[in-house]
Amino acid sequence: MAERPLTLMAVHAHPDDEATSTGGVLARYAAEGIRTVLVTCTDGGCGDGPGGVKPGDPGHDPAAVAALRRRELEASCEVLGIGRLELLGYADSGMMGWPANTAPGSFWSTPVDEAAARLAELMLRHRPDVVVTYDENGFYGHPDHIQAHRITMAALALTDVASKVYWTTAPRSMMKEFGRVMREFGEDLPEPDPSEDPAMPEIGLPDEEITTWVDTTGFGGRKFDSLAAHASQGENIFFLRMGKERFTELMGVETFVRVHDTTGAPLPEDDLFAGLR
Repeated sequence: MAERPLTLMAVHAHPDDEATSTGGVLARYAAEGIRTVLVTCTDGGCGDGPGGVKPGDPGHDPAAVAALRRRELEASCEVLGIGRLELLGYADSGMMGWPANTAPGSFWSTPVDEAAARLAELMLRHRPDVVVTYDENGFYGHPDHIQAHRITMAALALTDVASKVYWTTAPRSMMKEFGRVMREFGEDLPEPDPSEDPAMPEIGLPDEEITTWVDTTGFGGRKFDSLAAHASQGENIFFLRMGKERFTELMGVETFVRVHDTTGAPLPEDDLFAGLR
């Protein structure tokens, strides 16, 4: 019997999320012969429609947007070499406080145990050695990202299949550089408004709290192209304005916090599969 290949599973909220924080590792590990599985939880129906029409504006059709974004997601997966795409198919919940949060079928309104049971079935089917998702705040407070975190951790508790579990993050040093580059291109990095939510944590972590730094420089072009595959959302994807070379310089290392490990691999580490191969 052939030995089962090592498997990476990334659990993301929307089409295009796979590219931003994990496009590099998905492409790198696929190229190294590791089986890659992407789980996308929502249909992305609260994204921009053709011509940049916004949710809630006349002419915005969530079903049509979702269909378009599925095609874009499939194109992104091809660019990154992702072996398997799994769609949970929940309705996009929109940003925190939007009416879509509580719409029937929205991901945010779905009971965690219900969605976790579906994800657990996928984990038992694919047997991932490494699972990647967001932290408790969904990195920046998006309800669907928070829900993806919740159902992933619940599914892991149900299955106990993964040897290593990671949350995506960004070093504060990189966030400062990112802000500088955005200002260079005439954009401002949005800052959380403490008056709206005093408990909202700062985005990213101090460099010394990051456990895992993975060099994905050699796959910067693929990561850029996977973002570009989500053309309908191009207005919201600032990175595409940089060009591949500048993008790779800024985004050539992907960073994570290791929150579960059975291998004893020492920290800090530069490989999600340290201790497994």
